[in-house]
Amino acid sequence: MTYSSLLFIYIFLPLSLIIYLAVPKKLKDTVLYLESLIFCGFMGLRLAAFMMMYCFLNYTAGLLIYRISPKLKSIPLAAGILFDVLMLISFRHSYFAYLHGFTKLSEAVFPVGISLFTLSAIGYLTDIYKGNSKADKNFIRFSLYLMMFPRLIIGTIVSYDTFVHILRKRRFNIAEIGSGLICFIKGLAKKVIIADSLFVLNSAVKSTPLSELSAAGAWLGIIAYILCLYFTLSGFADMSCGLCRCFGFRFPNSFNHPLFGTKIRVFVTGWHIQVLQWFRKYITSPLSSMTDNAYLSKLVFVMVWTLVGIWYSFNTGGALWGMLMGIAVLMENKLNNQKRAKPNGIIYTIMSITFIMIFLSQESISTGLKYLGVMFGGNGNLADSSAAYLLKYYIVILLIAVYASTDLFRNTTARIKDMRFGKIISVVTPVAVTALLIICTALMSYSGQSDTMIIRL
Repeated sequence: MTYSSLLFIYIFLPLSLIIYLAVPKKLKDTVLYLESLIFCGFMGLRLAAFMMMYCFLNYTAGLLIYRISPKLKSIPLAAGILFDVLMLISFRHSYFAYLHGFTKLSEAVFPVGISLFTLSAIGYLTDIYKGNSKADKNFIRFSLYLMMFPRLIIGTIVSYDTFVHILRKRRFNIAEIGSGLICFIKGLAKKVIIADSLFVLNSAVKSTPLSELSAAGAWLGIIAYILCLYFTLSGFADMSCGLCRCFGFRFPNSFNHPLFGTKIRVFVTGWHIQVLQWFRKYITSPLSSMTDNAYLSKLVFVMVWTLVGIWYSFNTGGALWGMLMGIAVLMENKLNNQKRAKPNGIIYTIMSITFIMIFLSQESISTGLKYLGVMFGGNGNLADSSAAYLLKYYIVILLIAVYASTDLFRNTTARIKDMRFGKIISVVTPVAVTALLIICTALMSYSGQSDTMIIRL
């Protein structure tokens, strides 16, 4: 069961929300914790057991770091981080067969969450070690930090102190629930209507051997991949933020229209915002502070971006994607200082991101290089009937995806409100949201859920 399943939307979510709102305030955290366990249980009893174990071990490690002698607190820190990393690797790879065999669940569901709550757990332990935060004695509240179901799947990463602050500032009213449902359905539409369609397009291109793929087909494939990746991640992130708002919590957005900026840095600052901030806070800044050498600092920056790529994909292609992104940002900073990178910024940014994303879309560097060659006619085939058919069939969804990935719709809505047509927006929005929900329900009704994932986190 995921956010984009009929079981979740029409049964689990309404029941859990009604129960949560009905219980007294002092019991809400406990009820939300139990609901989160049930949510995990729908994906497998092993998952629920694993999450309880995972939370307990990190909870214990945090208490040990906080309470024991400063000379010894590095031991539970290292043990906790090692455990978290091993668990991440065991789910993302089959190298650790004995761990993978125990924790093997629905591969279309569970890996979506572990990469994110692993970062949360490591950040929590690190903050306690540095004295920036205190270990929480409340096990249920700490468990919610890692496994609260509204943010378990691609939820926003925040520090533990920020999370506790959000919990204490929760607000319950019809307006919050309404805005949360709108945000949730918007994310659902991104995933079900756009991302799933683009996933089929990308799969159709990938089913063609590289040696037989035309240049036009290769371009269609990578464009579909980039847009599908964005709408999958941002769709689940919107669903998570919307669910949290329904339960009274306001978390920041994770994406801010990164694809069509005038600089690569715009992409970097708008793409998976809290994840990149986490790597900057816990890895880049500490390592860079250890040296005054500008070249070493730049090397650290590129190395951390390489680590980001590995975190995304766990293969050599993703590692190269991260390294190239880091190099591209540094080069852009240098070019901007020399006033060379301003003309045609949008085209330059789109093309740069497209070429770099090729390696994230492939399992290895060699395959990525071959794919890049095909895009420039390496097979001696610029276009064929297959590419023409796919373009004709998917051109509408591609245009919708391009438009929806920009901030044009948001800006247009804001202008309409400024022109005193706010009442029209207030009337049209519920109708449009209801229509989107009906469309998504119809599309999901064939399989009962929308679990196709172009990348697993």
